[in-house]
Amino acid sequence: MSWEKEIDELRQRERLAEAMGGAEKVARQHSRGKLDARARIAGLVDAGSFREVGKIAGKGSYDADGELTGLAPSNLIFGKATIEGRPVVASADDFTVRGGAADAAIRRKFEQCEAMAHTLKIPLIRMIDGTGGGGSVKTLEMIGATYVPAVPGWSDVIANLETVPVVALSLGPTAGLGAARVVASHYSVMVKGLSQLFAAGPAVVEAIGEKLDKEGGDKESLGGSVIHTRNGVVDEEVGSEYEAFARARRFLSYLPSCVGQFAARTPCSDPADRREEALISTVPRDSRQAYSMRKVLDAVFDQGSVFEMGRMWGRAVITAFARLDGWPVAVLASDPSFLGGSWEARTSEKAERFIKLADQFRLPVVHLVDNPGFMIGSAAEAAGTIRYGVQAMNAIYKATVPLCSVVVRKAYGIAGSAMSNADKFQYRFAWPSGDWGSLPIEGGIEVAYKAEIEAAEDPAAHLAAIRERLNKVRSPFRTAEIFGIEDIIDPRDTRPLLCEFAGLAWKGLGVS
Repeated sequence: MSWEKEIDELRQRERLAEAMGGAEKVARQHSRGKLDARARIAGLVDAGSFREVGKIAGKGSYDADGELTGLAPSNLIFGKATIEGRPVVASADDFTVRGGAADAAIRRKFEQCEAMAHTLKIPLIRMIDGTGGGGSVKTLEMIGATYVPAVPGWSDVIANLETVPVVALSLGPTAGLGAARVVASHYSVMVKGLSQLFAAGPAVVEAIGEKLDKEGGDKESLGGSVIHTRNGVVDEEVGSEYEAFARARRFLSYLPSCVGQFAARTPCSDPADRREEALISTVPRDSRQAYSMRKVLDAVFDQGSVFEMGRMWGRAVITAFARLDGWPVAVLASDPSFLGGSWEARTSEKAERFIKLADQFRLPVVHLVDNPGFMIGSAAEAAGTIRYGVQAMNAIYKATVPLCSVVVRKAYGIAGSAMSNADKFQYRFAWPSGDWGSLPIEGGIEVAYKAEIEAAEDPAAHLAAIRERLNKVRSPFRTAEIFGIEDIIDPRDTRPLLCEFAGLAWKGLGVS
């Protein structure tokens, strides 16, 4: 006696599950330029590594004799896989089954997917393509009652954010709970023209009286990637689903599998003692001129290792992962080409979030500083800049991972002081272009010397004389004399010194 009959039924159920919402709905998904859920998982993970959990879960159809005639599978597919050989939990919403709506899902499957990640301490990738949490209004009539809103299993979502790296790829229209699942991540990506994200969709918004821009598509105008990658809701905008998969894989390569473990060092062929000649002339002598901080990053970190996230929002600061002699580090760098590098509310919020991420996953931080201070003016005050700025500063002071700051040019005021925790050992260097203080001399002379200038026979000449005198005092070498800055370095020595820092920092974390 054998169990071949039952195995045959199992294989039949698996085939039905693999058909997803049926050939017609799968074809409709593809006609919209979208991959189906199973193709997405195959495109994300290492070939042949996916082992599905709960494949045959769904709603079966039976004839009068109780024989299976069909199966509507759950619209969440998940399981264990590997990315670059490391275990992950990979999941994908299946839009071909009831548009990915949660009322067509199996609640326990969602809960088990989330719980698997933090229980086994492996990263989670969500590929989200669904209409939301509660289904349509018709659901109420089917149930015969309404319900008090709740999200069963959300505690597992929170546990994952505290335990393992979480990546969310928004791969279609995502509203309500779908949108919340995108945001509840450490790294999120939208595909331009394919992904939209909103608390409620266009029909609901128009029902309350708001008119949407139809010309560009009401979904795009309400919640397209152009909106959400510039307001900080989502980190990245890419051109295709396959590019989203590649970004997810690369993001995870810089992080450990869970909190309490350490990220991996990779082989490095880029010499740690490499000195880039161009760095000696990177910073213009005219402090009003900008330069490319991204070129500085490319010059000092391992070649090809810089991975920026959140490029389109909070643009006065660059947040990125990179490597130094193979060691992974988190990078915070001013961008003088946007607002002169001044921190406004969005920039401060971005810096705070990134520092907390680096500290959570135990990545040493390199901070390249060119910060003229917090953004000033009525718009900055209305945006609450000082509150967000202080929260960013608090995050830097509370961080427990090693931090090395390099003052490339400006460091002024409270924002400038947020380069590192001044109450700890300052692992810090400055370039000869360093320029710092409580406020820039250019904006403070007229205030501090107002009476003296007004009383002078030639106010303009007197102002120029004061400026020349103070410019000598502001020399970074004067600060180094009183040990106000630890070391002034040749910019070409930046990479060797940062590689030395990375090795010491990781040794201090307990990794050799």
